[in-house]
Amino acid sequence: MSVGLTHYLLLAAVLFAIGLYGVLSRRNIIAILMGVELMLNAVNINFIAFNRFLPVSDLTGQLMSVFAITVGVAEVAIGIALAFRIYNDRETVNVDELNNMKG
Repeated sequence: MSVGLTHYLLLAAVLFAIGLYGVLSRRNIIAILMGVELMLNAVNINFIAFNRFLPVSDLTGQLMSVFAITVGVAEVAIGIALAFRIYNDRETVNVDELNNMKG
């Protein structure tokens, strides 16, 4: 059985939907960051799949995927650092309880 472009796009859509659900339904900063990472990985799968199955002569999809992975790593590093700082200040990572700047 040959795996075609449709299979990769379906996998990416499922991963993106799971990530979006994680971002919209969770109240924990770490879980929200994990959902964002799932969405970025779905985009990376799309980049690689389109570059593999469409007739292009260069490695544009792979390069864009490497840049997206680099941005994702930086986002996780900064997000985890912020989550640790918030936990040290307020002893919670629940997003609902972080309303100090409201009003």
